[in-house]
Amino acid sequence: MRFTEQELTLAMTGVAKSVLAARDRAVRKGRRTEDELWESVSRYQRFLVLDGLGDQILPVLIGLPDVEVPAGERPTYSDAQITAAVEERLGDEGRLRRKALLLTRVSLVKRALASLPVRQDPDALIVPDHL
Repeated sequence: MRFTEQELTLAMTGVAKSVLAARDRAVRKGRRTEDELWESVSRYQRFLVLDGLGDQILPVLIGLPDVEVPAGERPTYSDAQITAAVEERLGDEGRLRRKALLLTRVSLVKRALASLPVRQDPDALIVPDHL
């Protein structure tokens, strides 16, 4: 399956929100939501988070195997498929650091996949008569 630009944007935004939320005490204590936190940070801060995550997540998402996704569903991948895609893109790290990076990136990719919108049926899109 090839992801659209919109799907990749939504996936990266979902990951960025969760990373910011993990750092924010008010979100962890339930005083505000991830979305409220996201809206409260500047565009530049959003860019910095997205830029830092992009090199780690986007290559893995693009490297996932192609799967058919029926309309009304999200793409699903097994833990083994996600782990294999992450491992292919890990550099030469020490054993302990590699294991920590692997676990972290697998978790981030799973969050990205959970943030993807439901796949729409292109044939079911309504086209206005005046076009």
